[in-house]
Amino acid sequence: MKKSRGIRLIALTVCTSLLAIAAPAGIAVADTAQAPSSVERRGGNPGSYANPLAPQIPGDGVVESCADPTVLHGQRPGDTTWYLYCTTDPLNDEDLDANGAPIFRRVPVMTSENLVDWTYVGESFTQLPSWAEPGAALWAPDVVYSSTFDQYYMFVVVTNTTSAVSGVEGCPSDSAIGVATSTDPTGPWTFSDTPVVAPRQNGDGCNFLWTYDPDVLGDTIADSGILYYGSYYGGIFGTTLQLTEDGATADTAGATMVAIDNKYEGANVIEKDGYYYLFVSATNCCNGALTGYSVFVGRSTDPFGPFVDREGVSLLAENTGGTPFLTMNGNRWVGTGHNTVFQDANGDWWTIYHAVDQQDPFFAFDPGFTKRPALLDAIDWVDGWPTVNGGAGASDDRQPAPASQPGEESRHRYQPAATQEPKRELPEYSDEFDGDTLDDAWTWQRADVAPTATVSGGVLRLPIQAADLYVDVDTAAVLLRDAPKGDFVVETKVRMDVPGGCCFNYAQAGILVYGSDDAYIKLTETAIWNTRQTEFAKEIPVAPEGWARYGNTVVGPPGDDWTYLRIVVQRLSGAERREAGGDTHAYTAYTSRDGQTWVEGGTWTHSLGDDMQIALVAYGLQDASLQLTAEFDYVRVSTVKERPRG
Repeated sequence: MKKSRGIRLIALTVCTSLLAIAAPAGIAVADTAQAPSSVERRGGNPGSYANPLAPQIPGDGVVESCADPTVLHGQRPGDTTWYLYCTTDPLNDEDLDANGAPIFRRVPVMTSENLVDWTYVGESFTQLPSWAEPGAALWAPDVVYSSTFDQYYMFVVVTNTTSAVSGVEGCPSDSAIGVATSTDPTGPWTFSDTPVVAPRQNGDGCNFLWTYDPDVLGDTIADSGILYYGSYYGGIFGTTLQLTEDGATADTAGATMVAIDNKYEGANVIEKDGYYYLFVSATNCCNGALTGYSVFVGRSTDPFGPFVDREGVSLLAENTGGTPFLTMNGNRWVGTGHNTVFQDANGDWWTIYHAVDQQDPFFAFDPGFTKRPALLDAIDWVDGWPTVNGGAGASDDRQPAPASQPGEESRHRYQPAATQEPKRELPEYSDEFDGDTLDDAWTWQRADVAPTATVSGGVLRLPIQAADLYVDVDTAAVLLRDAPKGDFVVETKVRMDVPGGCCFNYAQAGILVYGSDDAYIKLTETAIWNTRQTEFAKEIPVAPEGWARYGNTVVGPPGDDWTYLRIVVQRLSGAERREAGGDTHAYTAYTSRDGQTWVEGGTWTHSLGDDMQIALVAYGLQDASLQLTAEFDYVRVSTVKERPRG
């Protein structure tokens, strides 16, 4: 797939990827290896904790990376232990063999009695299944207990299968879902002789759908259940699962799509109060300090969907639904994704997920190989929808610990975080496009290639250019005007006459807060293959060689006609700047389908200078012969009002 300004990555990168952009040797990487999270002890129970979780390796440091985590409490009576499983990766910067090569641990396992202090107890597998190619990796495990067979079942991605399984010789991408059984949640595990979900060919040759990210509904099942699997390329499916004494089978022929392709992966489904909640992750897992990976949620009264978001938009819709659940919030944590959701011993809800520390994004032995420690945070339920820490998101300070054992009480209390909205409009920076010509306050960057802008009927019309504004490809014209010096909100109402369906990559239109062609924040409605998404992106002007300069996430679904886009710009305090690596401002995205109900997205931090400007853009077409147009109903700039969430 061609690059897509950050959502370019959707069919190219996956949260379990072991590859990332390389940085040159000699670049300093902060040493943030920590001792296990310290806790205050009250009667032997943890009183508080701080992210990240840092499992102790007996006699050998701590686990610094635990991608795609899943957590399970011991399911047999009397088993008080919690178990944490991670995707195949090295454990830390020092996890190297005698030749200095990284050791890829096949599904590391950690144990804990309190959900805060964890101990590494080993890797799950010393060998691959008989039907895997020798170089295959094991990704994204999920573990469930069977009360019928009194044993545990681990479902895991096998990234490369033999031609006897896939039917095609020499394909490195013929992934499948395997299963292994054990009488103990720490193993030893025995793989089944056949995959649960075999490689799924999508045309001739090595064209295989991404058969990733297994998730079984529930922690304990009898001899049958529901299995979810899939990823960006092909979508996410749910189907019935039948356990056997030595494995499992799945009805893939009768599988139901639950989330559209080209947007989501990493499914985790839980049941609560008559609803099934589908948590899924979007965009790039592994982009270093510019990782925008985030978790979204939809719910349904049926485990096979349709799942809809808080605004009632389906996760199968072209203008794809999904309510932001966990995304970057302006502190050091970005790439907050591929989560597991569970209840503690007191019945309170929590999530463990992986994230990226902006100040320590890569393994020291291979800058560019993204390190993803595990984080723990509380879930609050508001009007039937989950939110992390009252909407504050990933924590980076001390938090009340969970109730890990019977008789304990979780000390977390719901405290709604503030949200932002416009307060007082600033007419001198705004434009309703009421005239018949473009106001003189607007100017073009690259006027020599600027399209013909027309104003009539209260609408500005811009042809969508076959051009780009991405890293070193700066060919698109940008329509600019001055921005206020203080905190402000910039909002627009936009639509494109891009036809439905596939493929009008990567036509987009929206707003920028602009410092230069290589330093900006962008919020656009964007056509991505068969979907329409709202992309929220950041580009930086310089980075160490090989490191990313562009990163993105997504926000709420576009409207069926008009889409409303809003960026809130706020100056950071001194402490906040240090947390953000020296950035001066926070930029928070909001989107709306009707201009009344707004969906809050992530927060990028950036330094765009005192002369940052407001910009409108319409570009990204891959086919210059297409004559497509973006329309802007207004640009409104206001001061900022903060208020508690409802």
